[in-house]
Amino acid sequence: MAPPVTLLTRDDLAATTARLGAEIAADHPDGVVLVGILKGALVFLADLVRAVHGVEVLVDFMAISRYAPDSGRVRVVLDLGLDLTGRDVVIVEDLVDTGLTATFLRGRIEALGPRRVSLCTLLDRTVRRIVPVAVEYRGAEIPDVYAVGYGLHTADLYRNLDAVYAVDPAPLRTDPAVYVAALYGAVRP
Repeated sequence: MAPPVTLLTRDDLAATTARLGAEIAADHPDGVVLVGILKGALVFLADLVRAVHGVEVLVDFMAISRYAPDSGRVRVVLDLGLDLTGRDVVIVEDLVDTGLTATFLRGRIEALGPRRVSLCTLLDRTVRRIVPVAVEYRGAEIPDVYAVGYGLHTADLYRNLDAVYAVDPAPLRTDPAVYVAALYGAVRP
C-alpha cells in the first residue's frame, strides 16, 4: 500500500479559499447565494462563506444521489429552500470530475429563475471530463488520483482532515479505514 501524498496543505486550502472568496465578492457586489452540495462541499463551504467579504451572502444546500449505474440519472435527495428568482447563485462543489453532476446541477438551478448561475469548485480534475462545463471559480486542478480530506471521503471517513491527500483506492475497497492511522496519526483499534 502506497503512503498518502499531500495534494493541498492546510495553508494551501486557506489561501485558495481566501482567493475564491475575494473573486466571488468582487463579481457579486449586490450579494450572492452560495449553494453547497452535500456532503462533500460542507467543509469547503464553511470556510468559503467566511471568506466572502463586503457583500450579503445567503447559504442553501442541495444533496443528490450518485449516478445510478448505466442510467445516467441522479436523484435530488435534499432540495433548495430559498427562492432563487433574480438572484446571483454560486454552486459550491468539492470536486468537479466528469462534469456530469455539475451540468445537472447548473441546469436544475437555472430552471429556478436566478439572474446568474456560476460554479465554484475546490478541486478540478479536468483529465476525467466527459462533458464540457464552465467552472468560473476554480480552486486547484488535480491529476487523476483518488483524493480524501477536507470534505472528500470514503465511506464517510476522512472528511474532517484539514488537508487533501491522494491515496491508493485499491485497499479502500476492502477496508475503508485502511488509511486512518496514516492520516490521523492514531493506532487503529
